[in-house]
Order: sequence, then structure tokens, then C-alpha cells
Amino acid sequence: MLHRHAKAACAALAAAGALVLAGLPGTATAQAVQPTAAETLGVAKSSPELLRAMQRDLGVTEAQARARLTNEATAGAVAGRLRNALGADFAGAWVHGGDSGKLSVATTDASDTAAIEATGARAVVVRHTLRQLDGALAKLDKAAADAVDVPVRYVDVRTNTVTLQAVRPAAAKALVTAAGIDPSLVRTEKAAQSPRPLYDLRGGDAYYMNGSGRCSIGFPVTKGTQQGFATAGHCGRPGTTTTGFNQVAQGSFQASTFPGRDTAWVATNTNWTATPYVKGSSGNVQVAGSTQAAVGASVCRSGSTTGWHCGTIQQHNTSVTYPEGTITGVTRTSVCAEPGDSGGSFISGSQAQGVTSGGSGNCSSGGTTYYQPINPLLQGYGLTLKTTSDDPGPGEPGEPGGTWAAGTVYAAGAQVTYGGATYRCLQGHQAQVGWEPSNVPALWERV
Repeated sequence: MLHRHAKAACAALAAAGALVLAGLPGTATAQAVQPTAAETLGVAKSSPELLRAMQRDLGVTEAQARARLTNEATAGAVAGRLRNALGADFAGAWVHGGDSGKLSVATTDASDTAAIEATGARAVVVRHTLRQLDGALAKLDKAAADAVDVPVRYVDVRTNTVTLQAVRPAAAKALVTAAGIDPSLVRTEKAAQSPRPLYDLRGGDAYYMNGSGRCSIGFPVTKGTQQGFATAGHCGRPGTTTTGFNQVAQGSFQASTFPGRDTAWVATNTNWTATPYVKGSSGNVQVAGSTQAAVGASVCRSGSTTGWHCGTIQQHNTSVTYPEGTITGVTRTSVCAEPGDSGGSFISGSQAQGVTSGGSGNCSSGGTTYYQPINPLLQGYGLTLKTTSDDPGPGEPGEPGGTWAAGTVYAAGAQVTYGGATYRCLQGHQAQVGWEPSNVPALWERV
């Protein structure tokens, strides 16, 4: 149910929201001009390398690729505001259309329809809330253990179900019974291939573990004055030494989680410097932040085996069972990958999304790839993403008074105080200088 104060918030959003989703400029106000969502997320910083990969893999022109990124940035902000406004009724949101110019928002209360449509989004009335779907997935994961016959499980907001990809349909039915959940929450698909981690023992321009296995760097990070990079947990254990693409001594794994999650970070020696870039085949791709992209949004991957490939985000909150065990909380994509790409970067526009975990298929015939979201990785290890911001590192709370602090990872719905006001987070991200709540309406709304 959309409460009265939430309806007011949606009404205030409607004029700009509907116009931006249609690809037109928003309306001017008497207040100081604030950055658009696209400006906040650095869409203009999207590299030619990334845009070319989008054109090749998504079948779009350069102008259409830029339009997709702009519309996806706007849709993320609108969806975040509606998520907060709808509260427990919220059942997910996704972008669609050739230029990502359409946003659908699901609710379990039909009376929310007018407020959703006032923002320019399409309202979809469904049976199950996102909270119910997430809860069902958690029960399935608990019952699954090492369910190799049901290797992939995810919340699909577009079908309002928890989808199970099963090698044998009987195994999916048995899992639902064991989890004790309502069968109406579940949809089953035939699993064409079982996913696997994407590392191998071949040479290439990457990093090597203990002088043998090869993985790909995810994103450069810092922890205080220590420099390093984020990568996949299955690539190494704490103490595993690494050498760079040039086989020069590089560093060692400081922390690693796999299975359960697929996260790790490597601390490098003083010969290596963290930069705010992802390596491309013909240049650098800038990283400006880590704002989570919406379901349906464009996303690209860089890996040491197959280079740049793009696709779309299919589902967040996915659970995958590899031969080594189950990992949860990863994102499922239509991007291909191959062995040796593990640990590599997933990026949407200029916003870091995650590190490559595993998948199925290949880049000749196509495939599915999963990434570990970057924000939980940064938060879990106390790391700061290296970005093009002048000063992206951790800051002191209370600038200019309050609980918000640069370097902190905020999830959608989190509340902070800043400058004497209270704000609610619209999209998950790691805060940085310049992204103060009063400056970026694409990331924060005043309560």
C-alpha cells in the first residue's frame, strides 16, 4: 500500500521522471540545478572501448549505446524512489526496450498503480512481494546444500517467481518440498549446462597464483595506504602469492571466501599502483563509482582470456552450485566468458558492478556468466574502490554534520543524516567525496 507521504514523493518525481524516461530533458526549478542521474554516474565517462563492445554484442549504434546508459541511470533512480515509497508492497523493477527507455515496477497492491505510472514507469500488479521471493530463495538455499542437480536458483522479478534451473525436474520438485515453501513461488527450467568457475592453467595477460593458475584482476582498491585489487575467491586462499601479467612478483591474497561467496582481495607490493581503470584491448576504461545497475541494464565484462564482451543483467540475488559448493548473492548475466576470465571486471557505463565468478557456455556459441557484486565485497573487507574521483577514500562521518561518510557502502533503503537532514539511499553504492546526499538526487532522497 502506498502511504500518503509516499504518494506525495511520487507526485514530486512524476514531472521529471516521465520526461527523462521518454528521453527528454526534465523541468527546471527555482532551486539550484542538481546533477542528473547520468551526470552523477558518469555516463559521459563511458570509454570508447566499452561503447564499441556494446555495439558489437548488443547490436546497437554508438548513439543507441549512450542512450541506453543514460536511460538506465535515470531508471535506477526512479526505481529506487519507488522502492522506498512502496515499502513492503514492492516486488521488483526492471528496464527494457531497445534503448532501455522503459521501466517496469511491480507491486502487490493495485492501488499503487497510479503513483507508479505518474513517474513514467509501467505498473505491474503481482502476487508475491520481493521480500517473500527473497525469503523463499533463502529457504531453498538452506535445503539445497550441494544440489548439483539444481545448480542455479534466482529471484526473477519479471516473472515474480524463484526460478530453479534443474538437470532433472524431479530434483527441483524434491528441493521445493524439502524447503517447505509454497510451490506457486517457484518456476522450473531445464538446465542446459552446469556452471563452473572460470580459471585455468594457461598463460596470458593476467595474474598468476603461486606461479601456475591464472585469473583476472577485478578492480583496483585501497585499504588505508595499502594498494591492491578485488578478485574472485576461488582464485586463491589467504597467503597465495601472485605474479603479474609480466610474471613479476605482485602480492598475495589477504582474504578469500569460497564457496558461500566468491570474494577475495590481493595486497600488492610497492611496484604496483592502483589506478581507476579497467584494462581494454586498446585503452583504459574509467571507473567512476559502484552504483548497482538495474535488472535489464547493459553490462560489460573484461577478462584476460576473451577481452571485452557485453550483455544485460538478467537477475540479481542468484544462487549457483558449482562442483566445489554453492555461492549465493551473485548476479546472472547474458554475457559470455571462458576459463581464465575469473575475477575480471563487470562494469555498466563507468560504474563497477562486480567480479567474474563462473558460468556456462563460451564466447563462440554464447553463454551465461555470474558475477559477485562489488559493493558487498568492498564492505566485507573494508576496501575502497579506486575511482576517478579526486578523493574517493574513507572520510569522517558528519561532513558537515551527520552520519554519512565517504568510503562507506550503502544499500538501497539505508538512512543517514547529513547537514541537519535525513536521507534514504535509492541505489546501492560506495560513497565518495562529491556524492554527498544533498548533491546527488539520483542516489539519495530527503526523508
